[in-house]
Amino acid sequence: MKMGRVVMGQVVAPKSLRSVAAFDPVDEKSSGISGKKVSAVASLIAVASVSSGAEAQQSNLPPVTVDAPVQRPRPTASKPTPDQVRARNALRRAAQRQQASQQAAPAAPAGEADRNPYSDPAAPYKVDHVQASGKFPEKMLNTPKSITVLSKEVLEDKNATTLKEIGRSTAGVTLGSGEGGNAFGDRFFIRGFDARNDVFIDGIRDPAVSIRENFFTEQIEILRGPASSYAGRGTAGGAINIVTKQAGDRNFQRMDTEFGTDRTKRVTIDVNQVVDPTFSVRTGGLFQDANVAGRDYVTDNRWGTFISTKYTPTNDIKITTNYVHTDLSGLPDFGVPYYKQGNVPVTSAGIPRGNWYGFLNRDFQTARQDFGTGTIEYKVNEAITLTSKVRGEHSLLNYIGTLPQNPVTISGNPLLWTTTASAQSRYQNVDVWANQNEATFKLDTGGVKHTAVFGVEYSNENISIDRYAGLSSELAGSPFTSTGAISGVNVYSPQYTYLTGFGTPSLVGNPTRYGVNTSSVYVMDTANWQDTIIVNGGVRYDGYSQSASNNSNYVKQNADLVNYNVGLVYKPMSIGSVYAAYATSANPFGSELDATGTDYGGVPPNSTLLLGPERNKAIELGTKWELADRHLLVTGALFQTTKDNARETVNGLLTSGAAYRIQGIDIEAEGKITDRWSIFGGLVLMQSKVTQSGVASNLGLQLANVAHQSFSMLTKYKFDDGWELGGQAVYRSKVYGGTFAANTNELPSYWRFDAFVEKKIDKNWTMKFYAQNLTNKLYYDSFYRSNVPFVAVAPGRAFYLVTTAKF
Repeated sequence: MKMGRVVMGQVVAPKSLRSVAAFDPVDEKSSGISGKKVSAVASLIAVASVSSGAEAQQSNLPPVTVDAPVQRPRPTASKPTPDQVRARNALRRAAQRQQASQQAAPAAPAGEADRNPYSDPAAPYKVDHVQASGKFPEKMLNTPKSITVLSKEVLEDKNATTLKEIGRSTAGVTLGSGEGGNAFGDRFFIRGFDARNDVFIDGIRDPAVSIRENFFTEQIEILRGPASSYAGRGTAGGAINIVTKQAGDRNFQRMDTEFGTDRTKRVTIDVNQVVDPTFSVRTGGLFQDANVAGRDYVTDNRWGTFISTKYTPTNDIKITTNYVHTDLSGLPDFGVPYYKQGNVPVTSAGIPRGNWYGFLNRDFQTARQDFGTGTIEYKVNEAITLTSKVRGEHSLLNYIGTLPQNPVTISGNPLLWTTTASAQSRYQNVDVWANQNEATFKLDTGGVKHTAVFGVEYSNENISIDRYAGLSSELAGSPFTSTGAISGVNVYSPQYTYLTGFGTPSLVGNPTRYGVNTSSVYVMDTANWQDTIIVNGGVRYDGYSQSASNNSNYVKQNADLVNYNVGLVYKPMSIGSVYAAYATSANPFGSELDATGTDYGGVPPNSTLLLGPERNKAIELGTKWELADRHLLVTGALFQTTKDNARETVNGLLTSGAAYRIQGIDIEAEGKITDRWSIFGGLVLMQSKVTQSGVASNLGLQLANVAHQSFSMLTKYKFDDGWELGGQAVYRSKVYGGTFAANTNELPSYWRFDAFVEKKIDKNWTMKFYAQNLTNKLYYDSFYRSNVPFVAVAPGRAFYLVTTAKF
């Protein structure tokens, strides 16, 4: 029996054993003693096979002597002996045990196990897929839509710990402001459209308008352009989806500590543990104690925790859960007055940039969120997958703050300027229950591969907005004692930082309560013909029902919303695509659920005015290319979005006869130019125009609260000895104030520069030195829409040292 052979003095195992003995998915160093035992057993079996085969051949050959090689028939191979069969089976079982052990606790170099699962492993700045969903089955290259995705690695290199910082440093996104009529929380304008109620967490809407942390975030997806067929109501300019960290298949432990010149002390922990091949858990925590660079008295303290689990009882069933708690508190900062005569904020006219106009013994702010999600995914067969997701959420936004308004600046001496410190307060609770169900079908019809999705969703959103007695509104009477406002505050040197006599704040007890029930159904299909022509389309129906009430009033409205999208992609090469897309969306009346008045986008309980939905339509033409060995994604797009039935105030009454248009160009790049050089950023150039209005003077004007030109670029270079050098440049053009059409108030344009240097000390330890706002540029985030607004000042220069430990 021929079981082995000898080549150049080495024993070579037969093929039937070589494939088993070589089964080892890890390298020699990580395989350990178990791998050596398997190799040793294989060698012993091979040697035994050679000896046995040699003895069998010798027993069948006659003893003849020849002078030259003579061709002889091959001996008939005998069956393996029982001992050989038992040894072979033992070898296979040992290899299988080794594989199971590696799946339970895989060995991996430190720093790789916690990477973003959606990004390119060789280029973490480049994300290949948005969060797993049948709605976006193709790679980013093949998706006919502009999508900006900030991976965990981008967030870290930006040192962006809040969603607000993402809005501050992303091209095409403008920050907005709040006051009594709407909440002081995360407010964004995407491509010129208000998106404060278009924020999602793992694909489910979060209407809290809260202040959001990033410590539990894997990546942030900014969908640009109308997205109602994907996301439901609103989304005129786009939507933001926060993707949370999920339990994975590899063990790791990570801790980041950060210290800053703004007195920041921050610690985050992220741990993933594979308990067994079917169950893993991931958990993390946050602690932060900090001030804000360049702003007096303002504090920014946070703590939080998250936990995520994954259970795969079979290869076809996956059950995931996650829970996140965040608690942000501190002294709020509602900005500085506006110098109307100079058309600039007072801090651009010689007033110290750090001036704060609140009251240390009265003002406070708390933003708290708790949300949990459970998902079951069942793979029926290779063609059908069923998914069901359930979410429960509770959020609290609670604050008393001070708005510096109505300044008296007629004197030529800024030392004599005064302002009114106007009180503002809110006690807002948000509760959400939501259920999403999807069936994904993968079909092949005549060479065309289809990914079809049928979905059914239901959500229940309840919002309660109360306020503190005597701290209800800015500038609502004189001498302001009934509203908690204080006049005569010196603009140059605020003298009332601590003022007695406020008493213990108490709630009015007559909250505005919104109840929203939405039932949705949608169908989508992506058809791919030989990866050359890809057609994407979908239609969605939302049955929207909203009620508003308080202790004495009640009003209810319903809206039926039907929206759709269609896109065509042509790929002239495997690395490039050209696409055209069309989409619609709708904003039902009163859908800005943080608003208490119709002119802010809400529906007050005593309202007798119910208007129809605003309608949005968009067209986009673009191209995407994967360059540099497919590690760099470059996108260019032309877009135009129009809004009809837009709401505006005419002669003191809210109407819905306005219309406007925003068009522009969007250029983005993300990934690696070379193996050492990474970039992430974009350029957005826009034009806006009021095309229809009940106020003749508005026609042809630009829109308010839009930065029409914006640019951002994050870049870093990796050197041989473990050093990385990087930085960020951010530009935003001037922003005009106003409610609808732009008025003459403006925030100046600015450039901001950041820099960082990182050193990898060894496989476990890394240190990064980060400089934010390197030139200490005085710039502004946003301002209020009134004729004499208050202005939010952006943070000044700060330096941070971040130490990362990975195991």
